[in-house]
Amino acid sequence: MRWLAALACLALLAATARADDDADFSAWLGELLREAQARGISATTFAAALGDAQPIPRVLELDRRQPEFAQTFWNYLDARLTDKQIRQGRDMLWTHRKLLARMQARHGVPPALLVALWGMETRYGAYTGSFPIPAALATLAHDGRRAAFFREELLNALRILEDGHIAAADMTGSWAGAMGQMQFMPSTFLAHAVDADRDGRKDLWRSLPDAFASAAGYLSALGWSADELWGREVRLPADFDHALAHPENKLPVRRWAALGVTTAEGKPLPRSDMAGAILLPQGHAGPAFLVYRNFEVILAWNRSVHYALSVTLLADRLRGSEGPRLGRDADNRTLSREDILELQDLLLRLGHDLGEPDGVAGRRTRDAVRRFQKDAGLPVDGFVSHSLLERLRDSSADEGQATPVGMSLS
Repeated sequence: MRWLAALACLALLAATARADDDADFSAWLGELLREAQARGISATTFAAALGDAQPIPRVLELDRRQPEFAQTFWNYLDARLTDKQIRQGRDMLWTHRKLLARMQARHGVPPALLVALWGMETRYGAYTGSFPIPAALATLAHDGRRAAFFREELLNALRILEDGHIAAADMTGSWAGAMGQMQFMPSTFLAHAVDADRDGRKDLWRSLPDAFASAAGYLSALGWSADELWGREVRLPADFDHALAHPENKLPVRRWAALGVTTAEGKPLPRSDMAGAILLPQGHAGPAFLVYRNFEVILAWNRSVHYALSVTLLADRLRGSEGPRLGRDADNRTLSREDILELQDLLLRLGHDLGEPDGVAGRRTRDAVRRFQKDAGLPVDGFVSHSLLERLRDSSADEGQATPVGMSLS
C-alpha cells in the first residue's frame, strides 16, 4: 500500500503548488490593480476584466512552444494563397467596394491590400480569436518572459475597456493579445484605432468601417506611399552575385538593371532611381523579388518576410495578377528543429561562429551560412536548406579525414 501513500503525497504536493501559484497570481493582480487605478482605470472595469481570472495554461504552452519545423516559403505561401482565399478575397473586394474606395481616397491604401491583410489576419473576419484578451495578457505578464511588454499591453487593454469601446466579455482575440478584424495589439489600438462609423466606439471586432479605417490609417502612419509599388518578381542573370541579395542592400532600380536583373517575364526594368532590395525567400534557386519602401511598411506590420510577401502577393492576385512564375524547382524539403541544430553544430565545427545552437535559423546562423558558402564557392544566399545541410555533412566528413595537427605525413 506504500504506492497509495506515495500517490497521495504527490497529489498533496501538486495541490499545494497550485494553491501557492493561485495565491501568487492573486497577489500579483492586487498589485496590478493599484497600478491600473493610478492610470485612471476603475475598480469596476478591472473586476469585469480580471475579477475571476486565472492563468491560462494553453497561453503559456503556445508562448513557449518552439516550432518543430522551419516552414519553407513555398509551403507558407501555398497554404495561404489558395483558390478559396483568392476567390473569397475578390468577393470581399466587390462587396465592400464603396467602403474600400473611401479608405483609398482618405489614406492612399489600395483596396486589394486592405483586403489581403484582412484575409491573412482573420480569414476575412471569419476567425478573430477566442482567447479572453485580459486574462491571456495577464497570464503572459505574470509569467515573467517578456513580462514588461505584456504588462503594458494589459494596461492598454484595460484602458480600451475603461473608455467603453468593447465590453470585457467581448474582448477576445489571439493568445498573444492581438484583437479584432485586423488583429491589433492594444497599444496599436490606442495609437491608431478610429471611430469611422461615428457611433462613439472604436469597435475593431464588429465594425468594418472602424477596422478598415484603422488599418488604413496605421499603414499610412507607417509610411505607405500611394504612388509606389511594393515590389515585383524579377529574373536574375546566370552570373548574378547572390551576396547582393540582402534586405539591407538597397540599390536604385537602374543599378539592378545594369547588373542584368529583369522583370520575371524577361523585360527590362524601368529606368528609375527608386531604391530596392533583392529578396530570395527560397534561396538562389527559388523566386527573386525586388522590393521597395512600401514592402518595408508591411514588414513593420509583421516582421516576417514570408508574411509580408504573402500579403503583397495576395493583393496582386486579388487584382488579377498571376502568382510567382519562377523558382518552383528549388529545394522545398522542410527542415526540422533537429536538422537546424545539426546544421548549426556543423557550422561551428567548421569554424563559423553563430552563438549557441538553438534550432532557429536566425540572422547569426544565416550570416554563418553565407561565410561557409563563400568559402565553399557556393552561391552566397544565406539560405538554410536540406541541400546545404547535406553539403555541410560532406564538408565535416572531409574535415574529419584531414591529417590531424602535428601528425607527420612522412
